[in-house]
Parts: sequence; structure tokens; C-alpha cells
Amino acid sequence: MKRVLIVEDNRDLAYGLRNNLEIEGYEVDVAADGNAGLERAIAMRPDLVVLDLMLPGMDGFRVLRALRAAEGTMPVLVLTARGEESDKVRCLKHGADDYLTKPFGVLELLARVEALLRRANGKTIVAVVETFGDIELDRATHTVKLRGAAVDLAPKEYDLLLALADRNGAVVSRLDLMRQVWGYSDAVITRTIDTHIGELRRKLETDPAHPRHILTVRKVGYRLERR
Repeated sequence: MKRVLIVEDNRDLAYGLRNNLEIEGYEVDVAADGNAGLERAIAMRPDLVVLDLMLPGMDGFRVLRALRAAEGTMPVLVLTARGEESDKVRCLKHGADDYLTKPFGVLELLARVEALLRRANGKTIVAVVETFGDIELDRATHTVKLRGAAVDLAPKEYDLLLALADRNGAVVSRLDLMRQVWGYSDAVITRTIDTHIGELRRKLETDPAHPRHILTVRKVGYRLERR
């Protein structure tokens, strides 16, 4: 039985998609936001991901980029209310296999799912291990190692490291980190992020007071140096 993961925050749409796919004989799981969708995709390794673009927490573009870095060949069908050609091109450049604009017919969706699974038949999923100096980040197993030894990160510390890694060296503002890692909670303040950054440095940097990888960009935010 082929496994399909639906990442969609519209409960009615997600329920309808799940029902129709299960009727066709697929095993289906649903995630209601980008962070949960990425975690489940990496953990369960479905045969196909149906991904909405407009998601809370982490938008579909970021999920797609992170998923491609972690899982390589997993087929992804993007669903979006956006019909602009630029969005379609952006999705494809980020690694989407197909693109379907809302509203769409169930038969069309099922046909595209079947075609993507047929095309992907026989391919294997290869997990990518990212390295930053002596640090190894394995998204497939949710593990981090320092000089070959496992490092025990709290869930938010791990999510924060992923958020920095997803930007490929670009600066991430504190506001973006609040949105991506903690959502839009009013309880999250700048000090919360700074405290977690301090813990990441303590656990991963040789000299936390003079970090080599987890760098502060004054008055802007943080970035991850991969050298």
C-alpha cells in the first residue's frame, strides 16, 4: 500500500483529500502546518507528499526546500490558490514534481498522484547528512553529532538549528525565527531565542564565547556559517 502525506491547514479540504485517497487504496496521513509536515515527511518517508503552499508555521516553499535537502527524490505535488506563473516556476525550481491550482477536481488530483507514483517507482530515497565543520546534521534520523558523538538537543534547539540550516548561510531575523520555530505565540520574546542560541553554542561550538558556526548578526538576527 502506497503512503501519502497531506500537508494542508484547511481541515475540510484535508478531510476530503484523505477520504478520496483512502478510497483509492492509499494509506494517508495529514499534517496541519509546515513544521509538522516536514517532521512527519522525514519520519514516515511517504511515497508521495501533497503540499499546500500557504501554511502556518513554515510555508510550503520552505518545507519543500528543506524536504529536498533531506530526502532527495520523494515526489511532491504542490497545491495552492496562487495561479501566477512565477509561483509555479518557483515551486518547480525548489524541486516540486507537479503543481495543481485550487480549485481542482478530485479526478485530476488522483490522476496526478497516480502518475507521480508511477514515475517514482523504483527510486530510492537517500537521506542527506549536512556538515558544518565538526557538526553533522541528519534530517532523516533527527540526529546531530559533534566529532562523531551524538549531541542531545531539546526539540526547540533542534528546530532552531534546522531553521538556520534552511537559509544556507543567509541571515535569519529574530522575528522569522519566532514565526518558524515557535509560531506566532505572544509568549515568545527575543530573550527566548537568545537563550536557545546560547544552548546550541554551548553544545556544538568548541568555544561558545567565540562561535565559529552559529553567528550573531548585530541588530538583525543569526546565521549559520557552514565552513
